[in-house]
Amino acid sequence: MSDDAALIDRFLEMMAAERGAARNTLLAYRADLNGAGALLGGLSTATRAQLGELASAWAGLAATSVARKASAVRAFYAFLEEEGLRADNPSAALPRPVTQRSLPKILSTAEVDSLFALIAGRLDVAHPARLDLRLSALIELLYGSGLRASELVSLPRRALASDRPFLILKGKGGRDRLVPISDRARAAVAAWLAHVPGDSAWLFPSGKSYLSRIRLYQLVKALAAAAGIAPERVSPHVLRHAFATHLLEGGADLRALQSMLGHADIGTTQIYTHVDSRRLVELVNKRHPLATTSASHTHRSVDDAPSAP
Repeated sequence: MSDDAALIDRFLEMMAAERGAARNTLLAYRADLNGAGALLGGLSTATRAQLGELASAWAGLAATSVARKASAVRAFYAFLEEEGLRADNPSAALPRPVTQRSLPKILSTAEVDSLFALIAGRLDVAHPARLDLRLSALIELLYGSGLRASELVSLPRRALASDRPFLILKGKGGRDRLVPISDRARAAVAAWLAHVPGDSAWLFPSGKSYLSRIRLYQLVKALAAAAGIAPERVSPHVLRHAFATHLLEGGADLRALQSMLGHADIGTTQIYTHVDSRRLVELVNKRHPLATTSASHTHRSVDDAPSAP
């Protein structure tokens, strides 16, 4: 159980820094994880068979309570796997009661524009401050590539090659994925690199290691407040959500988005399809082979025609 306590502390630190979890949420997570650990005689070393027994232990609870507890435990094991603290993830054995899935927090494109406008204003001087150059690189990569906070802060110093507009990252479960990097982000990183010590192993160094997730969380909150956006609405993970949401609104393919985000299950990516139902209706009306055209509609170009199967 002592191992559980230390690992739960590390997990909750990540939830605060990367997901922007509120204090009450963190307290609920801790209670749910401690409760599950007490039922199992230890959480971090529990087997898949042991986790399967939680369904009967939680049988008398409301579906929403079971879903919340299972979600906490599932997130904990995903964290252990991602951090290399456990080789397997037994959470598939957890119950999955049918409940309405919560939608991700998102920012509008205008709100994201206001963040970048503020950064641009700070950089539009003869000698931009070193920390403003770092902030520019961080936000460009967060929103422009949908990186997880943990992936961003731990990027090696030479992660971005000048002749390669993408990163190859090892994400959850040890899976490699290709992440496109925009020209804007590459330019921002190049400007920041001039201020990174030559002997640093990290792109965003801090002390003897790299920038912490908590510090990144604080920087994003401060930027939001300065841009006139309620800080509680913004976190590194919210910018990742914004990346996915705005790409999908712009016509991105769901499978491509799944690959860029590093989701093992496309069902996870499908949460973003709520973003703009009007766009989906328009997509069907314009691109379906049976869609009718009339003089009142704009003629479609060759590029707009449905692609061959």
